[in-house]
Amino acid sequence: MVSLHSSLGTERKLVTELPGPKSRALHERRRTVVSAGLSTGFPVYIERAEGAILEDVDGNHLLDMGSGIAVISVGHAVPEVVDAVSAQVAAFTHTCFMVTPYESYVQVCEELAALTPGDFPKTSALFNSGAEAVENAVKVARLATGRSAVIVFDHAYHGRTNLTMALTAKNMPYKDHFGPFAPEVYRVPMSYPFLDGLSGAEAAARAITEIETQVGAHNVAALLIEPIQGEGGFVVPADGFLPALSEWTTRNGVVFIADEIQSGFCRTGDWFAVNHEGVIPDLVTTAKGLAGGMPLSAVTGRAELMNAVHEGGLGGTYGGNPVAAAAALATIRTMRDRDLPARARVLGETMLTSLRSLAQDVAIIGDVRGRGAMIAFELVQPGTKIPNAAAAKSIVNYCNERGVIALSCGTFGNVIRLLPPLVISDEQLADAMSVFASAVRAAG
Repeated sequence: MVSLHSSLGTERKLVTELPGPKSRALHERRRTVVSAGLSTGFPVYIERAEGAILEDVDGNHLLDMGSGIAVISVGHAVPEVVDAVSAQVAAFTHTCFMVTPYESYVQVCEELAALTPGDFPKTSALFNSGAEAVENAVKVARLATGRSAVIVFDHAYHGRTNLTMALTAKNMPYKDHFGPFAPEVYRVPMSYPFLDGLSGAEAAARAITEIETQVGAHNVAALLIEPIQGEGGFVVPADGFLPALSEWTTRNGVVFIADEIQSGFCRTGDWFAVNHEGVIPDLVTTAKGLAGGMPLSAVTGRAELMNAVHEGGLGGTYGGNPVAAAAALATIRTMRDRDLPARARVLGETMLTSLRSLAQDVAIIGDVRGRGAMIAFELVQPGTKIPNAAAAKSIVNYCNERGVIALSCGTFGNVIRLLPPLVISDEQLADAMSVFASAVRAAG
């Protein structure tokens, strides 16, 4: 398979050091007007992008192995998405769906009802960001059940708003000194096979015991979980963990919310990560890969839950904006037409094979994991499971300096995550993996 676009070329190409002089000049301008509270992983300033290639203001061509944190799954500047957005901008850009509605919002909700797991009636509400989707899913669950407690997990990331900071596990940089946080949020252990060595059933029993003894099942409105954790380190729970939790929620009248914001829309080799174990959530939150780079998120779920909310209880001025809705419809169509779930599986096998081979030679790789094109490797002190954040930082810097966008993650900052656009070519992926291998060997 080749990248969807070629006007920028398909190869990594460096014409200056990175960051180049124009990027450095822009970064100096940024310092005077942009809040220092916003971080920048790699200060190269992008001018154009196509497929899996980013072109910076200095003319360097970079390979994108981050997809804007799993957003550009269909690739940059996809013709179908570009055409749909252009046509919608020319027609109208905003009316507010709550004032005068439009068909594309309804169409997106129809697609979500068809794509998300479960053959029961489903309705959706559209928002702008993943955090908004999560926050509204909790609102729905609390109203529908009449309960208040929300269960979340170690290593979880759910957003940066006040409620979603409470739901997120990691303190720095997401929560530090931003409290007090929203109440009635309870954290229990996640299944983390590399660190805990437990089976899915054992890890689920541990979590359920804590819920029942410390919270009480009858007080729990929702259990919120990322089927594969994102910022927490691409933690893939042991087989059976998610089904056991789902069964417990069903028995106890608890709303099971799957946060598929990073793992959804073909990223893991299926439309949603919960599909790998046949789990059917009550509510699903989506964003990131949904709209090909436009800001759009959704809560989709059982109609009796979503429709329990009083009229006007859900909404927002920009939620389901017509331009973002048009982008989502074109993105979903592109995913179907190009069978991107299958492509994600191919990419995943390639990355896993390469990294597992590398792990046999380099002692700082403690674990290689993931599904589809959502792959990670965890870095440790050789011969231990002690996190090696310094190695992760070194690898990211090495790759970035050579024109391969690399991202770290993890509670301890010691995980490298690979999130290529699903349209990346075999040749581009091979080039990127060669750079990652060199980076790991240099760090190790």
